[in-house]
Amino acid sequence: MNGKRLLLSVGTLCMALMGQAQELNINLQKAIDIALAENPTIRVADKDIELKHIADTEAWQALLPEVSATASIQHTLLAAEMNLGGNKFKMGKDDTNTAALAGTLSVPLFAPAVYQNMKLTKTDIELAREKARNSRLDLINQVTKAYYQMLLAQDSYKVMQQSYDISKENYDVISAKFDVGRVSEYDKITAEVQMRSMNSSLVSAQTGLTLAELQLKVLMGITTDVTLVLEDKLENYENDLKLAEIGAGESELENNSTMRQLEMNRTMLERTLKIQRTSFMPTVAFTLTGQYQSLYNNNWNIWNYSWSPSASFSIGVSIPIYRASNWTKLKSMKLQLSELEDSRVNTQRQLAMAAQNYVHNMASSIAQVSSNREAITQANKALSIARTRYDVGRGTILEMNQLEVALTQAQLVYNQSIYDYLRNKADLDYTLGRETFLR
Repeated sequence: MNGKRLLLSVGTLCMALMGQAQELNINLQKAIDIALAENPTIRVADKDIELKHIADTEAWQALLPEVSATASIQHTLLAAEMNLGGNKFKMGKDDTNTAALAGTLSVPLFAPAVYQNMKLTKTDIELAREKARNSRLDLINQVTKAYYQMLLAQDSYKVMQQSYDISKENYDVISAKFDVGRVSEYDKITAEVQMRSMNSSLVSAQTGLTLAELQLKVLMGITTDVTLVLEDKLENYENDLKLAEIGAGESELENNSTMRQLEMNRTMLERTLKIQRTSFMPTVAFTLTGQYQSLYNNNWNIWNYSWSPSASFSIGVSIPIYRASNWTKLKSMKLQLSELEDSRVNTQRQLAMAAQNYVHNMASSIAQVSSNREAITQANKALSIARTRYDVGRGTILEMNQLEVALTQAQLVYNQSIYDYLRNKADLDYTLGRETFLR
């Protein structure tokens, strides 16, 4: 984690905890930076990479020399006696001590399993890094969609607030006219029903905004006493809506984390298969042994023993002849490789289909945004005309209420269409493995 991002998140959280800042102004990039710095899943993934590096070190250390030392003392109560053609002689002395100090140096000269295991751990490190990258991309995807969800809830609340204010203003005007006998009681009741209906919708919108903010706080690791302030709105993204085109081939998914992990798992299985094949190959090791020993001592004072040195070395070759389980394991590895290839092909098809679906949804949203923008303009114009007609006595309160509802619906659908585009784009970026917000 770079220092700038860490200082940003730590400073923000410290101020919130100390009660010096109850509001936090954020944009999408800031929300992602804080989430990446505070989410424990990311820290777990980074620590897993460190563990894989340790395993890699252990793999090549198997080629280093091994040194061991032993010390022993043996007391003979009754020495063994041999009888050769009637001649008897003892193999040692009764009631004596034999002491020995030995050191052994062992060096592997040819160890094919170790060589393959070293390559396996390299791939394992790359797999751990890809899993960490996937964790970051997944978190970015979740935070991005939660941010857009809060924008939608915020804009929807503003629309409902505006609609409620209009309906309340209409009710106040109609109520004043009713008091002087200019409109009927029916018009007053209708206006009041419209106002109360808008108030209920406003309360629901407020609840939706609260839940969306809470979800974003959880992903960012922000405490509940901090209020998130989004100085943004969905309308700002209208000019950024663009048609996306992707192919259906594997090249489009080369950065997809799931596909990359499957490829790395295949490489690891192939490497494991090679390790298994080394069980049919010989191993060669060099061993050097040095020893000091003292024989047939009648006391326990080792410092007064008479010691004599000896040394030897050996080169050992271990050749496996037959082990039935080796063939079974080879067959099992080959089946796993075949199974993994089938899974890879199926996953590639599903991801390609999902990516195409996101592209089609984005195109549909772009078409809806243009149409909904025009619908808002026309609804505003129709509502203005209806108010004028009502004021001069040629229109009805029902016409005006219907157009107010139509305007509200057009504004909500307009925001929803932009949100649908942004959400599908976020999912498309995740599916294609795009590192748009990953620093």
